[in-house]
Amino acid sequence: MSSNVQLGERKIIIGGFFTLIVIIYICRLFYIQIIDDQYKFAAENNALRNLTEYPVRGYIFDRKGKLLVYNSPSYDLMVIPRETKGCDTIAVCEVLGITKREYLKRMKKASQAPNSPRKQSVFEKQMSPETYATLQEKLYRFKGFFVQKRTVRKYPRPIAAHLLGYVGEISKAGAEKNEYYKEGDYIGITGIEKSYEEPLRGRKGVRKVVTDVHNKIIGRYADGKYDTSAISGKPLYCSIDMDLQEYGEKLMHGKKGAIVAIEPSTGEILCLVSAPSYDPNLLVGGRDRSRNFTKLYYDSLNMPLFNRALTAMYPPGSIFKLIDALIAQNDKLITRSTRFPCTGGYPPMGNKPKCHSHAGVDLVGSVAQSCNSYYSYVFREIVDQRAYPTFIEGYTHWRNMVITFGPGTRLGTDLPFDKPGNVPSVNYYNKVFGKNGWRSNTIVSLGIGQAELTLVPLQMANVVATIANRGFYYTPHCVKGIGNEKLINDRFKLKHFVGVQDSIAYLNVIDGMQMCLDGGTGYHSRVKDLIICGKTGTAQNPHGKDHAVFLAFSPREKPEIAIACIVENAGFGGTWSAPIVTLMIEKYLKGKTSRPEIEKRMMEANLIDTKITTKEKNFN
Repeated sequence: MSSNVQLGERKIIIGGFFTLIVIIYICRLFYIQIIDDQYKFAAENNALRNLTEYPVRGYIFDRKGKLLVYNSPSYDLMVIPRETKGCDTIAVCEVLGITKREYLKRMKKASQAPNSPRKQSVFEKQMSPETYATLQEKLYRFKGFFVQKRTVRKYPRPIAAHLLGYVGEISKAGAEKNEYYKEGDYIGITGIEKSYEEPLRGRKGVRKVVTDVHNKIIGRYADGKYDTSAISGKPLYCSIDMDLQEYGEKLMHGKKGAIVAIEPSTGEILCLVSAPSYDPNLLVGGRDRSRNFTKLYYDSLNMPLFNRALTAMYPPGSIFKLIDALIAQNDKLITRSTRFPCTGGYPPMGNKPKCHSHAGVDLVGSVAQSCNSYYSYVFREIVDQRAYPTFIEGYTHWRNMVITFGPGTRLGTDLPFDKPGNVPSVNYYNKVFGKNGWRSNTIVSLGIGQAELTLVPLQMANVVATIANRGFYYTPHCVKGIGNEKLINDRFKLKHFVGVQDSIAYLNVIDGMQMCLDGGTGYHSRVKDLIICGKTGTAQNPHGKDHAVFLAFSPREKPEIAIACIVENAGFGGTWSAPIVTLMIEKYLKGKTSRPEIEKRMMEANLIDTKITTKEKNFN
């Protein structure tokens, strides 16, 4: 083969190779420009914007279908720092009512990690409708800024703040732990909003829009082909009775304390009042919310953000005698006719704890008259009983039986941050008094609900619900349905049986509770045509005046409501807590009350600012 022929073949091969490369490049360019949108997005990035579609948060209804929480439209002003060149910054400051210094501070934050000059972040959150309307007229002058639609919570009645909780901006650490959230997103912080965050929040979507040179949205990109829809949160059906809740908050106005009411047959919470409270609408909005939260947080006199119903641990006082009476009967240590001496107090300890003057009483009378001496003897009988070789074993038995009723444990409610209260352990007393340095009489005040023994109001209500049920309770909960589901977690349908299952023991205690209102320490709070079984208590308070306590259930047979109330620094339980509880029971069962003068006295009383001048002692 001649060299010319070989050269010609090489030219053909080389030419073909370059032709193939050109064809490949042409095909690739055709695919990029005509078929694949990926690079089209990049080329037009300055005209495209990804808007997060925030879902509508689920509404919350009460047990009768009345609206407790709904949503209202709100708007955040977003910024992409690198696109703000040429922006009329002075006009931005005027519309938002901020200084140039504040503007630069916010812009710096929007440009620094975890934010980025290339990414959108919140510049002004939850703008007022007036600010939003003004902004819309001038948005074309604010390059790099745009509006993101949101919703905020609204409350038709200013009630149940501690039960419902509030929504707030998620922390940086919280956003890092959960990929669903990013900084600036809102999340349930307390109450139902926190416990049921996932079903309430729904699911976010994304909307791609096209903007013009005036920063105005002119339409969706590709007719919404690349959009994802937001899914609304599910509605919650709460167990509380809105009218009962509101009534309880009115009765507790001007007082510190709590009310918790439970439906014994289901464990559903009918109301949960913590006083002083606040209007939940105060914690909605941008700057106003921050100012309001600060004001509430630093209110050291009233502590309105403190949920006393779940987290305040009080000595229960005389209401605790009911548990002792049940345990002692269960252990065959006392019967209905058992009597113990009372000489103005507990004789073996020099009449301490003290008691008011009354004749000797049997078991039923001891409940009705709230005899301190009787239950000091009962406590000693339980701890020192012969069934246990040592009093340490007897005390451990007593403690274990008490815990089955709920004290000393978290009940497992669907509300967050509940505390367990305290039933002191053997180890605790060994540290305080030294091993073998204490006996039953050393800690005898536990028998009347004092010393280191503490319960939260939710546990107090659960104890009386357990007695109403004659030996069992359902875990207290405040949500009875999510979306179309009428029933929720199966754990709320399980019966929890306590350590005492003797029906006669409950009969004797309940007879005493009924007599408490028929002719005992709660006599002045009785209600015509209603059988109410209750127990008064005056809990000694080492930090000030005694706390007034009362718990009750009604009707006696097939009870519909079990309720506990504590009023701080109010003295006798029969004077303050008993009227509040019986008014609540009457309101719930009858729909109205029949004692306007008592109702007026409860609602108008101010026990926070007004000092009680009557010298009161713990005889209840």
